Amino acid sequence: MMTTDIAVQVPEELLASVPAEVRGSGRDDVRLLVSRGTEVTHHAFRELAGQLRAGDVLVVNTSATMPSAVDGTADGEPVVVHFSTLGPDGRWAVELRTPEPSGSTSRRTGTRAWTAVALPGGHRLVLEEALSADGDRLWWARTDTSDVPGLLRRYGRPIRYSYTAGDQPLSAYQTVFALPTADGAGSAEMPSAARPFTVELVAELVRRGVQFAPITLHTGVASAEAHEPPYPERFEVSEATAWLVNAARAGGGRIVAVGTTAVRALESAAGPDGVVRAASGWTDLVVTPGRGVRVVDGLLTGLHEPEASHLLMLEAIAGRAAIGAAYTEALAGLYLWHEFGDVHLILPDDNRHSPNCSCNGW
Repeated sequence: MMTTDIAVQVPEELLASVPAEVRGSGRDDVRLLVSRGTEVTHHAFRELAGQLRAGDVLVVNTSATMPSAVDGTADGEPVVVHFSTLGPDGRWAVELRTPEPSGSTSRRTGTRAWTAVALPGGHRLVLEEALSADGDRLWWARTDTSDVPGLLRRYGRPIRYSYTAGDQPLSAYQTVFALPTADGAGSAEMPSAARPFTVELVAELVRRGVQFAPITLHTGVASAEAHEPPYPERFEVSEATAWLVNAARAGGGRIVAVGTTAVRALESAAGPDGVVRAASGWTDLVVTPGRGVRVVDGLLTGLHEPEASHLLMLEAIAGRAAIGAAYTEALAGLYLWHEFGDVHLILPDDNRHSPNCSCNGW
């Protein structure tokens, strides 16, 4: 797996530990770093509409976040089960983790096949096989109930990592675009780039001629320690979204993905000709500078640690120099990292195509 060489060291005080509405006036009370090439400007997220233009399309993920963390017991020891992804055969991809006194969890080693886990309500889960031949973090597991979403609603809570100050309600992990699914499946971790959006901001963007195109990609659990690339994940791009994106591109509109999940889904549905077609199923696409992007012009995303594979996607969209300049500014400006933190809008460098233009990207 490729890694970026962007040098970023994020101090602990810049890890957002609570939601924006806890530390400020609302979930949209975050900062917005805007990149156009190596030019970087600083804004409030509420000023997003002023950075876009009529005809642009924001591609948003409608996957709802599940309360995916459930307490259990394995081999006589307490564990926390992170339910990740519903497989095509009814099994779930899960990770067993060790609970910490702080309320978060740490990576559990030594997990083996056929480990049985006692779950709340008298339920049981059995690990059957590792997802990857070279790892033992995620396992395909079978439960004694077909209603895992119901089990999660009853006994689960959102996945929490060590940098958060405490448990937050599930509502803090839902975006304004989240929709329920017929089978109860959703994302193990929040598609967090869309978290700052409010109904009021969506309405303002629509009034200004910005369009929204929904996709669905159910995100699995990430490795907070190993920074692995994403595993295959379920996605869907509808006929309506494919038509809207293709029409906007033909008319000169910019396609701006809200989150790396939206990039993965949209690029998975795009052919080598750059035309988006309706698609659904599983995607194992990892967007790198070598692969590049075929459809996406811009990206709204959070701030990622240097070990994260997401940075390769950012480089594929904007180039290494642009991302390096943005992250230097983010550190100097004391921007906040992770799902409750600030956001980064990457837009095309229009001046690159028109050297004499003084329009600053408009």
